[in-house]
Amino acid sequence: MLQPRKTKHRKEFRGQMKGQAMKGNKVTVGDFGLQATTRSWINGRQIEAARKVIVREMKRKGKLWIRIFPHKPYTKKPAEVRMGKGKGDVEGYVAVVKPGRVMFEIGGVTEETAHEALRKAAQKLPVLTKIIEKN
Repeated sequence: MLQPRKTKHRKEFRGQMKGQAMKGNKVTVGDFGLQATTRSWINGRQIEAARKVIVREMKRKGKLWIRIFPHKPYTKKPAEVRMGKGKGDVEGYVAVVKPGRVMFEIGGVTEETAHEALRKAAQKLPVLTKIIEKN
């Protein structure tokens, strides 16, 4: 599962997810990309599930680039614990995805293969997506 080796701070504020993605909103290295149209947190398990589907569909031909990484820690308090007494322990790490962010890129495969692989990967993610080309 994806998570950072080392972080500056163990716990972070939740932050806001308003606005569009300013960085990472174009296909740069591959030919086709999976672009988010809604906003959400995506954890390492979801990214890994989408990666497995894409690799299986491409039959190990072509190349895949993952353009998101879960850097942000999120916390959770244990079940049946009263309010107060500080912030909970780190539960896992998430990637903040805003509308317009390209999450996966594929190169070196046919258009039909790329569309089918990205369509199946989109079903594993909690955001609505669209498939875009380089131009």
